[in-house]
Amino acid sequence: MEQDLLLIIDMQKDFIDGSLGTREAEAIVAAVVKRAEEFEGTLIFTRDTHTTDYRNTAEGKKLPVEHCIEGTPGWELHPLLEALRVKRNAPVFDKLTFGSKELALALEEAHNTRGIRSITLCGLCTDICVISNALLLKAFLPEVPIQVDASCCAGVTPQSHANALEAMRSCQIEILE
Repeated sequence: MEQDLLLIIDMQKDFIDGSLGTREAEAIVAAVVKRAEEFEGTLIFTRDTHTTDYRNTAEGKKLPVEHCIEGTPGWELHPLLEALRVKRNAPVFDKLTFGSKELALALEEAHNTRGIRSITLCGLCTDICVISNALLLKAFLPEVPIQVDASCCAGVTPQSHANALEAMRSCQIEILE
């Protein structure tokens, strides 16, 4: 039986109101929670995950702001989304890079065994992890419709959010306004 998936990307404290938080990220929390609560398909979450040696990594050298250090409050999903994840027994993929290879491989396997009718992404940040995962999934599952809910995403800046949406649209990812 084919399934519809909602991927909730990196809705973590550090990206919402922590070390890399923005007003735009804070503004989408209620919409993401509502979307997830009303979604009748399968929920899947990702968590940006770093260790205490973050500043020595390639990413840490280019973005020297510690964030999403595993086990810290900033690494945790927003409490309302974490409660929903537990209630729905939804999986969470801890990812060490912008795009999750493990997520792509798991969804490829799910599609080969049960089928995936559609994938919708929402979350943070549109211009980094949302676009990375959307394009990675498009490469692994080119025939599965992939959508991004723009109203449930926020970028590092409003301009980078808009640029990422246009880039995804160019790659045949449907943008829901």
